[in-house]
Amino acid sequence: MAIIQFPKDMKWGVATASYQIEGAVNEGGRGVSIWDTFSKTPGKVVNGDNGDVACDSYHRYNEDLEIMEDLGVDFYRFSVAWPRIFPNGTGELNQEGLDYYHQLVDSLLEKGIEPMCTLYHWDLPQALQDKGGWANRETIDAYINYAEVMFNEFKGKIKHWITFNEPWCVSFLSNFAGIHAPGNQDLQLAVDVAHHLHVAHGKAVIRFRELGVEGQIGYAPNVEWNEPYSNKQEDIDACKRANAYFMDWFFDPVFKGSYPQFMVDWFEKKGVTLNIEEGDMEIIHQPIDFLGINYYSGSVGRYKENEGLFDHEKVDTGYLKTDIGWNVYPEGFYKVLTHIGETYGDVPIYITENGSCYNDEPEHGQVKDNKRVDYLKQHLVSLHRSMETGVNIKGYLTWSLLDNFEWAEGYTMRFGIVHVNYRTLERTKKDSFYWYKQTISNNFFEV
Repeated sequence: MAIIQFPKDMKWGVATASYQIEGAVNEGGRGVSIWDTFSKTPGKVVNGDNGDVACDSYHRYNEDLEIMEDLGVDFYRFSVAWPRIFPNGTGELNQEGLDYYHQLVDSLLEKGIEPMCTLYHWDLPQALQDKGGWANRETIDAYINYAEVMFNEFKGKIKHWITFNEPWCVSFLSNFAGIHAPGNQDLQLAVDVAHHLHVAHGKAVIRFRELGVEGQIGYAPNVEWNEPYSNKQEDIDACKRANAYFMDWFFDPVFKGSYPQFMVDWFEKKGVTLNIEEGDMEIIHQPIDFLGINYYSGSVGRYKENEGLFDHEKVDTGYLKTDIGWNVYPEGFYKVLTHIGETYGDVPIYITENGSCYNDEPEHGQVKDNKRVDYLKQHLVSLHRSMETGVNIKGYLTWSLLDNFEWAEGYTMRFGIVHVNYRTLERTKKDSFYWYKQTISNNFFEV
């Protein structure tokens, strides 16, 4: 047995998102979000599920905090529902919404758990979407107004801030593929949205510095790794484009102040132009304190003309799959992290999401999710390898604390280390919970 030992200052945590767990969509003065609208549009979410109740964490957060205290985490990453703060996106402030998050944060601090706050995890106020959403640059101003309120309200309490979760999902998955809210299918729109998210991120970082907020700020893109099927240049180039779709397009503007030219050229071949206003790239190119990385999967790929957006075909080479159908590909985790370190330098990294979907149910009060334990072990080995290689990893937060509303998949896919009975809302700690608890306590595990 080999022991995988982590540094003494390694931080451990769990992550959730507001719409996925809170419920109480019509309580506390909360306004309507695009996910309320989207999930209640026929055919958009499996089984017509929605987040009206979700895990009811709005009412049960103390129970969830006790679970986290038992787990022994350093960090809890949660997101704020923008419509709880500004029901219409801007304008009148909802004090009841602020009070809720103050209660949550104060309770975390009392238990010695550090809050990591995501400002935007996809629940855009519907009132802003009605005016064009992220395609309208006025939404950037509304976001900065919201962010400033949060910075001022939680100065001294929240020390780690994330501007955006998975901007690829907000732009391309939601406005090109149409799989997530608001469900558009327009490549030009998606590229415009991605750029506006970058500008909003940069402006939020600038405002954070101007206000002198104590703490750190970053963002959390989702990444995957596409390994070339062969050493043919066409396979290498196809995978480079597929990787850049997630990484370079969302990393280069922040870290280098420009978009990757090979991707700009590719989009232009597709009839898409970059609509950049004067000063935008300087705004985006702000130093950040840390980078959040969300990694779940990857694949082997090769060139295939007219396949998808990038002439790129995924090849099933026999990897095990989770219940949502994603490859278990821990080697890709190592390759992503070392690539980021080599390309963007010694930026401190928190793994803000990493986890797996297995739909195990309780039997005699126990959830035996051995496959999730194996997934966590394999990915933490890859994480450790990247650290030994010199990647600046500060902490690891698994997704997710709870089984929850899994976006377009509704309640059919379970990512939690705690099982939730969606009928009774009873929480049951899974075997993966106890394995993770032991790993946190020991700061090592055996493989």
